[in-house]
Amino acid sequence: MDALVSTAWLAEHLDDPALVLCDVRWYLKGKVGRDEYQRGHIPGAQFVDLERELSAHDRGGPGRHPLPSAAQMAEVLSRLGVTRDSIVVGYDDAGGSIAARLWWLLDYFGLGNGRVLDGGITAWIAEGRPLETATAARAPAPALSLAPAPGRVVDAAAVDRLRTTGAVLVDARARERYRGAVEPVDARAGHIPGARNAPHVENLDAGGRFLAPGELRDRYRALGALDADTVVAYCGSGVTACHAILALSLAGRDDVRLYEGSWSDWSRDPDRPLATGDE
Repeated sequence: MDALVSTAWLAEHLDDPALVLCDVRWYLKGKVGRDEYQRGHIPGAQFVDLERELSAHDRGGPGRHPLPSAAQMAEVLSRLGVTRDSIVVGYDDAGGSIAARLWWLLDYFGLGNGRVLDGGITAWIAEGRPLETATAARAPAPALSLAPAPGRVVDAAAVDRLRTTGAVLVDARARERYRGAVEPVDARAGHIPGARNAPHVENLDAGGRFLAPGELRDRYRALGALDADTVVAYCGSGVTACHAILALSLAGRDDVRLYEGSWSDWSRDPDRPLATGDE
């Protein structure tokens, strides 16, 4: 489970110069991540903004959180002081559902040095570990030369082809959104026909940590996601789908593709089919 680090490991490595700790808390509605960071964060953590830094601001793209370009990502990593020798640990207070986006981007751009704090700041606080309110900063690092890995991202046209050829589509949204009972933000309610619902929160145990690899294997094998030739993960906007990709990686499957625009992209086109209820 190299993609995860424990709170105990993090506490032992807070002074390690190779560690780059990132607070990536973000909320769809209500609270603001930066405000929560300023109220208290793990010592040494730098705030990373999902909207401005882990989503595109220098190019167009599908959905609400299109992927950053290589140039934008290099700029963000330079600000954070990340080098190829760094260990970049991201955390949130949502079971890793936002931190997984940072982990995935680091892998997508060829670094592979991302980790997610298992249990996040919630577990850290529950264990009585310290917080600080001072804004942390590291010296900038030289910008890295990055290139996205080919074949890791698909668009709506590819999803439309794949869903009729035996690929497994994993929908990581909450069950009520998958069923079409509610839709708080996107254009239409429902899911891509044929997609199998695997809410990202069900990758976690009661304490908010990832299930053991064997449990994750059982979960995703029951959905057909371990045996299919092609697996594509999507969510509302391509963020929590990375949590599903991380869980599948822990279960032993490392070739899952991301539908970048996810439901926010698919649902905006009235000509694309949708389904409601359970499949």
